[in-house]
Amino acid sequence: MSDFFVRKLRHGASLSEDDERTLRTLCVNIDKFDAQSDVTIEGDAPKTIKLVLEGWACRYKLLENGKRQIISLFLPGDMCEPYMTLPQFMDHSLGVLTPATVARVAPEVIKAAARERPQIEKALWWDLLLAMAMGRESVVTLGRRLASERLGHLFCELHLRLEKVGLVDGLGYEMPLTQSNLGDLLGMSTVHVNRSLQELRAAGLVTMHGRRVTILDLEGLRSTSLFDPAYLQSYTQA
Repeated sequence: MSDFFVRKLRHGASLSEDDERTLRTLCVNIDKFDAQSDVTIEGDAPKTIKLVLEGWACRYKLLENGKRQIISLFLPGDMCEPYMTLPQFMDHSLGVLTPATVARVAPEVIKAAARERPQIEKALWWDLLLAMAMGRESVVTLGRRLASERLGHLFCELHLRLEKVGLVDGLGYEMPLTQSNLGDLLGMSTVHVNRSLQELRAAGLVTMHGRRVTILDLEGLRSTSLFDPAYLQSYTQA
């Protein structure tokens, strides 16, 4: 189950077999969660770094009026916190959107692995820089992209992120998000999500059947959605 974690970090540094074995040993304390359940909630004092081994998770804030904003998505292989330190308390909640398997890694354990193995340290810093880049891009999306551009941009980003861990089949991939989930992530109503999806379909850019997204015209979708993949690739090691 740790293979997705290793596959992702290969894009951040040239990992040896010993490096990869070390990374796999980090994933020993494992919990399983049902869909739509919380891993940690706002106000908790976290003790471990959460690593998604299987399934999809998210960081979110719940407003007093009951509305939810999904701040970021976590896919298989993603760490939900930076490896260096943990906050004294959670200022957001961490939940799973699908059935998920999550590893709990003590910060001191992963820091020791980084100290002992320089390529692991390099890969973990790359992972942090990547998360920061995605956060900046999310601000741009919510602030400046139109509804159909937001959805198309997300489809492009997911394609690249899932490709890094081997979960893409050509231009298609499984995307287990409901239209309500997409609305919470993109700051849109479900009506606008549906309308935007219809626009992308009508333009011959994307099809969506059940839980599967297929991109029909990748360059066209990128152009329409104002998607520049540099923010996902600029730290990748050769």
